[in-house]
Amino acid sequence: MTEPGERISLSDFAGQVVVVNIWGSWCGPCREEAPALQEVHDIARPSGVTVLGVAVRDDQQAAADFMRNWNLTYPSLFDQPGRTLAAFRGFPRNTIPSTLVLDRSHRVAAVFLTTVRASELLSVVQRVASEPA
Repeated sequence: MTEPGERISLSDFAGQVVVVNIWGSWCGPCREEAPALQEVHDIARPSGVTVLGVAVRDDQQAAADFMRNWNLTYPSLFDQPGRTLAAFRGFPRNTIPSTLVLDRSHRVAAVFLTTVRASELLSVVQRVASEPA
């Protein structure tokens, strides 16, 4: 979990496929999909894929506890007011959990507006990662 004032930018992941997961510690479906996101991160990371969590409408300590309790090792930023979502035009900001798969140029390649399963997310991520940049 990012520290207060710490910033993460997509430019930190240049040339990588980025799986952006919007979540909250209070969200039951987010708990359900957390192991799947970690699995995708672990399997796909060697192929230049990063999962990036964005905790919204949450308490910073609760979000950090969620990451720790679920043993999530991928980066996640704390964005209580949800400002990060404003960067994704046309994206329904009230759907949590939701997951976006960004290609290596950080264009939206896929959107999941429900709980994701490792198998369905991994197949999309592997397809996007195999595409030329």
